[in-house]
Amino acid sequence: MKRFLITGGAGFIGSHLAERLVADGHEVFIIDDLSTGRMGNIRSLKKERRFHYHIDTINNEPLLAELIDEVGVVFHLAAAVGVRRIIERPVQTIETNIHGTELVLKHAAKKRKLVFLASSSEVYGKSDRVPFREDDDMVLGPTTKSRWSYACSKAIDEFLALSYHRERGLPVIIGRLFNIAGPRQVGDYGMVLPRFMESALRGRALTVYGTGRQVRCFLDVADLVEALVRLIRERRAVGRVFNIGNDEPVSINALARLVKQNVNPRVRILHMPYEKAYERGFEDLKVRVPDISRLRSVIEFEPRYELAETIERIVKWKTKNIE
Repeated sequence: MKRFLITGGAGFIGSHLAERLVADGHEVFIIDDLSTGRMGNIRSLKKERRFHYHIDTINNEPLLAELIDEVGVVFHLAAAVGVRRIIERPVQTIETNIHGTELVLKHAAKKRKLVFLASSSEVYGKSDRVPFREDDDMVLGPTTKSRWSYACSKAIDEFLALSYHRERGLPVIIGRLFNIAGPRQVGDYGMVLPRFMESALRGRALTVYGTGRQVRCFLDVADLVEALVRLIRERRAVGRVFNIGNDEPVSINALARLVKQNVNPRVRILHMPYEKAYERGFEDLKVRVPDISRLRSVIEFEPRYELAETIERIVKWKTKNIE
């Protein structure tokens, strides 16, 4: 049995990871301030004697330090997430992402605890090189557009983590996540697939922002969890950056049609300009497709779920939990 800490452990991804680790016989500690996480996500775990939760911020440094001392591996998932939240609260986005990561790395480094840092495909910015490879250049927009604050903050997180690894010998693994989807994900913060799903289940029109020709790839959260579990067991992963996603592209228009077909054929599909959805001058990435050859070579990773299967899994969950 090993001991793990998950920051952001009551969130969409964190709760699935916690369930997997407990099921595998490990002891799991989580910390979450519930800014985007939900108690309902960990309801089934609260009765497990090997599961411990703290509703608090990772900025509570004494508590964070104590929890890191208790475990052998830290999954640092806590972050400000969602395009809408990032645009509306840019200060919180920057402070949460950078300062929180700084504290985790600082205390993990004291006893060289293994840290998995969850980064984002956003760090590639406006690069038009497809598919994205881990060593590609970043192409970010101007500082006058808060849209890019999240990408910049996650890039700084990566720089900081890799610096701790090189300078202080801290074992770190960085994963750039590409559009993770599955049960428990909500559309409150702009995530496209749960937003479509919730609209379809309520009989409302599916609203596509922009032209809908934007291309994305969606990875089931169960596949992500499998990748995380394998990565922390693999010595060759330490000190490296990995794209973690599915490399099967789909346009947002096609995604809307797929949701309509599989969830509610009666709903309409509408298009809305970005400036009405977010802010004037909002910039989105046209294509976001990962090269996952590095992940394949190190842990023999292959996504198991196709997008239609993930949608089916989400439908089953949302029909039980939709408010």
